[in-house]
Amino acid sequence: MSLAAGTSSNSEEKEEKRSASDQASLSGIDQDEDDDAGFQLGPQYTLKEQLEKDKDDESLRRWKEQLLGALNINNVGESADPEVKIISLSILSPGRPDIVLPIPEDGKPKGLWFTLKEGSPYSLRFSFQVSNNVVVGLRYTNNVWKTGIKVDSEKLMFGTFSPQSEPYTFDVPEETTPSGYFARGQYSAKSKFVDDDNKRYLEIQYTFDIRKDWAKS
Repeated sequence: MSLAAGTSSNSEEKEEKRSASDQASLSGIDQDEDDDAGFQLGPQYTLKEQLEKDKDDESLRRWKEQLLGALNINNVGESADPEVKIISLSILSPGRPDIVLPIPEDGKPKGLWFTLKEGSPYSLRFSFQVSNNVVVGLRYTNNVWKTGIKVDSEKLMFGTFSPQSEPYTFDVPEETTPSGYFARGQYSAKSKFVDDDNKRYLEIQYTFDIRKDWAKS
């Protein structure tokens, strides 16, 4: 989650940002958070069917092998739909133990989920499992409110992942929590994990605090 944003007055930078925004819109990254219409990317195939498809094309074969790595094809499912399970969220801050939070299956942690110390650097690490098929364009969106007012919105592309037995991890770039009287207090947030088809794998709603110090373990 990002609780701060920067601005730029340079016209060339604005033009570059506008161009990047246009490209993001074309790829489906810059859609509204509740727009689940998605893009029609054509028929889906099981992983085994994808490997058989265009098998005589040497360049495609090498690309698929690179993408799938050492995947044991006999262990994948017969479904054309990928499955992504978000296992845990870890909060990392220099000089203190990591906070590891299992993700509830219903996406609704009970009560206050975690506490952050004001003015402290921190980063988020997600652990997730991919099975059945390749997930394309997995991305994360997060919106944060304080006293009913949206104070932050973030969209982050994770990437494309092939199924494997071991979980993947993805680290969100480090940020610093805001500080001061008005920054302290309780926040509510909603996070989503979707792919390029706008298939939603998890929606999680939670509350957290920013306080003068970390919560005692």
